[in-house]
Amino acid sequence: MNKANLPEYDYDTIIIGGGPAGYTAGIYASRSGLKTLLVEGSATVSQITITDTIENYPGIPDGINGFDLMQLFKKQALNFGLEIQANDVSSIKKNTSTPFIWDIVVQNKSYSALSVIAATGAQWNKLGVPGEEEFAGKGVSYCATCDGPFYRNKDVVVVGGGDTAIQEALFLTHFARKVTVIHRRDRLRAAAILQKRAFAEKKIEFVWKSKLAEVTGREFVTGVKVADVESGQINEIEAEGVFIFAGRIPHTDIFRNILKLDAGGYIITDENMRTSAAGIFAAGDCRAKQFRQVVTATGDGANAIYSAELYVDELKGQTY
Repeated sequence: MNKANLPEYDYDTIIIGGGPAGYTAGIYASRSGLKTLLVEGSATVSQITITDTIENYPGIPDGINGFDLMQLFKKQALNFGLEIQANDVSSIKKNTSTPFIWDIVVQNKSYSALSVIAATGAQWNKLGVPGEEEFAGKGVSYCATCDGPFYRNKDVVVVGGGDTAIQEALFLTHFARKVTVIHRRDRLRAAAILQKRAFAEKKIEFVWKSKLAEVTGREFVTGVKVADVESGQINEIEAEGVFIFAGRIPHTDIFRNILKLDAGGYIITDENMRTSAAGIFAAGDCRAKQFRQVVTATGDGANAIYSAELYVDELKGQTY
C-alpha cells in the first residue's frame, strides 16, 4: 500500500497518556514529523506528579520534583509542535471499513489514527487511611527504590507481607536505621527465600496481625497508628517514612477486549513495545515488565514511537 491509496485519517499516531512514557513518545514523534496527538486526562495522570523529589534521573544531579520534571517534558514536546488535548479517552476500536485504522473517541469526538501508543500508566493501590493522602510525598511513599535514599539513618515502616513489600523492606535496610514491617496476618506470603533473608536481617522488626490505621505527622510524617486486627487495640510507632505496598492498578480497561493482558491487567508487549494488536504499541507503567521507573518509562516511550514510525512507514509504502 502507498500513501496515495490510504483512506483519509486524522493522525499518524495518537498517544494516550501524559506521563514520562507518553511525553517521550510525543517528543520523538513530533520531532520526526509524524502527525501526532497526545491525549492526557484525569484517568491517566502520572504518579510522578506527586513525587516530592527525584534525584536519580540522569542529568539532574540536584534533584527535581515530579511535577516540575513533567513540565519540562511537556515544554520540550510543545517546542517540537506536539498537539495535546486534556481529556480522557472513552473508547478505542478498529475502523469498521478500514481494519488497520484505529478510531479513538475523546470527549464524544472520534479521531482516526494509523497507530496508537498506550502510555496510560498505573497507580498504587491505596489503603485509604487518615493521613495517607495528606502525607503523600511527605513521608508516605509507594516506591522504596525511588525514595529509600532519603531515609538514611531514620526509622521507617513498611506495610505489606508479599514479595514486593519484603523485597523493598530488605532494600530499605541499606539506608534506614530500622525497618518495621506491619502485616495483617501472623505469617508472610512472600517467597521463602525472601522470608529467610528478612528474618535474618537485624534491622527488620515485625508487627504481626496488625493493620495501618493512621499516618500521623505535622509537615512531614512522624509516625503511624497501628490497629490489632483481633482486639482493635491501637499502638503508635514512631517513624519518618511509611512505605505502602498493596499492589498496583494498571490503567488498561479501555484495552481489555483489544489487547492481550497478563493476570495483573498489564499490557503484554515484545521488546520493541509491540502489543498483540497490529498498530498498537505500549510504553511505561501500563506495560508488563520488571522495573518501573521514570527512566525506564522514557526508554519505553522512545522505543514505542520508533516501532510505530516503522509501522506507519510500511503502511504508507515508505519503508526505507
